[in-house]
Amino acid sequence: MVKEVLVKLGVAVVLSASVAGVFAQSYPNKPVSLVVPQAAGGTNDIVARLIAPSLGEILGTSIVVENRPGAGGNIGTQSVARAAKDGYTLLLTINSAQAINPALYKNPGFDPINDFVPLYYIGATPYVLVTPPGSPLKTLADVVAAAKKRPGELAYASAGNGTISHLLGAMLNTSAGIDMQHIPYKGVAPAINDVLGGQVPLAFASLPSALNYIKAGRLQAIAISSAKRSSAAPEIPTIAETYPDCVGEVWVAIFAPAGTNTMAVKKIQSAMKSTLAMPELRERLMAQGLDLTPVPPEKLGPLLKDELAKWLKIVKASGAQLD
Repeated sequence: MVKEVLVKLGVAVVLSASVAGVFAQSYPNKPVSLVVPQAAGGTNDIVARLIAPSLGEILGTSIVVENRPGAGGNIGTQSVARAAKDGYTLLLTINSAQAINPALYKNPGFDPINDFVPLYYIGATPYVLVTPPGSPLKTLADVVAAAKKRPGELAYASAGNGTISHLLGAMLNTSAGIDMQHIPYKGVAPAINDVLGGQVPLAFASLPSALNYIKAGRLQAIAISSAKRSSAAPEIPTIAETYPDCVGEVWVAIFAPAGTNTMAVKKIQSAMKSTLAMPELRERLMAQGLDLTPVPPEKLGPLLKDELAKWLKIVKASGAQLD
């Protein structure tokens, strides 16, 4: 009897290993969907479209970038959490959706830790406070002085309620003792458009989404939100040079639904490592203002947990809450 059980277990193990081996050899045998839970034009959309061709070439399939915006990133994130665990649906997201939304929304519809497998950290970039070229607000001191002169009147645009671009304004309000009015948009692109059009005097935008406008002279950069200046635009001062506690960056990473086939996970991680080692691609990503300092895959989960704790405190302090 015991012998029969052991034989059956041995057969099951062999079959399981055989199936896993077949999967490893065949994956991927169809296009992989790379879901971006924000609208086109944002940081993770730019990164996704830059890496997709090279990643697809290494994996031997096409990578289809799909924008699924809504509810601050919750809709697209939920869709990946509920997707098949076969490695054909991945999430390329930013920390504002993965680490802030669980604190901001009473029910975001996903668990950032238990619903996902952390796959690969890509990089981080600061936000930049921008104005139209003709604006009299040319420095951070100008902004603070104007806000103190007209409390509650000077407005800044963000990519939406509870995004890092929103919370950076709240942090600056606290640090500088001012009261800027927050105007949320549905994504960074419409926020930038209204600054370009003069409807809003200021905006916090991720550096990749604003850099081309800054270089073209269509936006004026006041300060960035990282602890140190960006190599992509070293002439822009940091907010931290004046207010050391006002620091916040957006990082970009890839996740898969929890329980995704281990063989698929390993193949994706290996392919991402090779993709981000390509000199030409690295140059293009860094030119967008992305810091590609590596974070090992096994460190992405702990990083997310640290970010969840950090932003929970900031969200509570800001008083922001969404249903």
